[in-house]
Amino acid sequence: MYCETDEELLELVERARNYTGQGKVASYIPALERADQNDLSMALYYTDGRCVKAGDVEKKFTLQSVSKVLTLALAIMDRGEEEVFSRVGMEPTGDPFNSIAKLETQVPAKPLNPMINAGALVVTDMIAGNSVHQKLGRLLSIIHDMTNNSDIDIDHEVAQSEYETANLNRSLCYFMKQHGVVEGDVDELIDLYTKQCAIQVTCYDLARIGAVLANKGLDPQSNRRILPARIATIVKTFMVTCGMYNASGEFAIQVGIPSKSGVSGAILGLVPPSMGVGVYGPALNDKGNSIGGVKLLEMLSQRYDLSIF
Repeated sequence: MYCETDEELLELVERARNYTGQGKVASYIPALERADQNDLSMALYYTDGRCVKAGDVEKKFTLQSVSKVLTLALAIMDRGEEEVFSRVGMEPTGDPFNSIAKLETQVPAKPLNPMINAGALVVTDMIAGNSVHQKLGRLLSIIHDMTNNSDIDIDHEVAQSEYETANLNRSLCYFMKQHGVVEGDVDELIDLYTKQCAIQVTCYDLARIGAVLANKGLDPQSNRRILPARIATIVKTFMVTCGMYNASGEFAIQVGIPSKSGVSGAILGLVPPSMGVGVYGPALNDKGNSIGGVKLLEMLSQRYDLSIF
């Protein structure tokens, strides 16, 4: 059983909105601090073309860490599984998403998984292309294909704001460069990484990306293959095990929907084989996940029995 009407979904959104006051918008990236913490919206995109929505689903926000799912897919397409996972691991972590601690104790110093910042930086370093512009263009191209929206672009103000405050990510890069895990130029990598995080989307766009992943990499309308099925499976699995930072285990139990969050308040989710989910709620909990979004997904999952477990 799925949610069939906008009215059904709106009821859940309004109930979950009561939790937004308990969170805080991301303040360490100045351009994100201006978000309205009471915002909450959700779109459900079904692979038969229907879309159920509630809230301002056309409001734009940046992908932030949701982009890690897409860069991972692109890097595996470019380099193959063996090379990608020789430089980044597959294991969950109980540490915060921006922690450097495990890098110092791992031998070799490769990040535990592609969904933490260190791992995502290594993955971005593996995207093929001769310049930041070319690599970013290839990433945008795959996003345009998955969303069927060629207008998606970067919020340059957010990208610049992130670039100027990315000192911890620079530290991660230089540490990994010293150990041969990062191979490219660090400044170029930070430039690309901050721009990938600043790609602007809507809840509708996210839900359509989720539908492609739920549909094993096939466009739900044209049936055109956008991602190899194996790569869609890999990224969906990482969403389950690592997608909600160091709250991924609890989220799997309470919600059971493969999801990836970002500090903009974005959450990309999917229910195989037939539904993609896009959520925006910029008020975050202490783990960096949308507080209203997590509660909304929990309510949705329990009402319609959507847990993949």
